[in-house]
Amino acid sequence: MQNHLQHKQAGASFFGVLSILILLGLVLSVAFKLFTPYWEYRTISSVVKAASEDREELARPIAQIRSNLDRRFLINQVSLPNKEALTITEDAGMIFFNLDYEVRVPMFGNVDAVVMFQETFEARKP
Repeated sequence: MQNHLQHKQAGASFFGVLSILILLGLVLSVAFKLFTPYWEYRTISSVVKAASEDREELARPIAQIRSNLDRRFLINQVSLPNKEALTITEDAGMIFFNLDYEVRVPMFGNVDAVVMFQETFEARKP
């Protein structure tokens, strides 16, 4: 009678715990590798946004604005993958800052992740 009243205890098996730990490790590995490009983009975007809202900066010629942005990127220890990643154009009294680039992050072996960033900031030239 007492055997029928005892319940069989069940817990996580070794292989169940192991598979969860492997999956968690894989997710954390991908997250750590992708953190850097997103953090750099956030910094680059904030620098460009600040420049697009600075009336004193907008009064300068485009070449000077670009030079000042490059200096700010250097100060913040970030860099664009190439010069074409940020284009600054002026049209009808408006200045357009176009961020458009991608970053390739090696993941595992010959598998890469491609992260694309696109954003446009507009400002009226004073």
